[in-house]
Amino acid sequence: MTAIESVGPSLLLSPAVHVDLHRVRASASQVVEAGQPLPTDGAGLVRDLSRELLPGWADEWLIWERDRWDQMRVYALEGLAQQFQATEQFLPALQAALAAMTVDPIRETAHRIVIEVHLAEGNVASALKRYRDYRAFLRRELNVGPSQQMTQLVQDLMPK
Repeated sequence: MTAIESVGPSLLLSPAVHVDLHRVRASASQVVEAGQPLPTDGAGLVRDLSRELLPGWADEWLIWERDRWDQMRVYALEGLAQQFQATEQFLPALQAALAAMTVDPIRETAHRIVIEVHLAEGNVASALKRYRDYRAFLRRELNVGPSQQMTQLVQDLMPK
């Protein structure tokens, strides 16, 4: 088997070569599309989506590719987390949401999912702590607060 094929002046990967990024992107697209069932190996997909694109490479052309990959994986991880939460698979939901938070720590959606999962499990103190940590992080980094939607999740839990 030849890994590289020459087509005129261009070099291409042989169709026999399988690229993990292509497989994971296809799985992520299925998660993001509404109405798709949970993947059979959700934990494996969370693990794959947690990986950076070519870590350690500093090539300029990677900037946009990494950004595209990061956006895809954040949306897919949040989608997985919501699907796991809806089926009361709380640990995989938390793992997917926490992985999304690692990709984009400022984005609120994954933080909100973590709080919702804690509340669904009856872990009120964990939900309130997560909210307060996120609120402090936003204040420190951007001098803003969480959205009203997020605040309403814990509003009744806050000491008066």
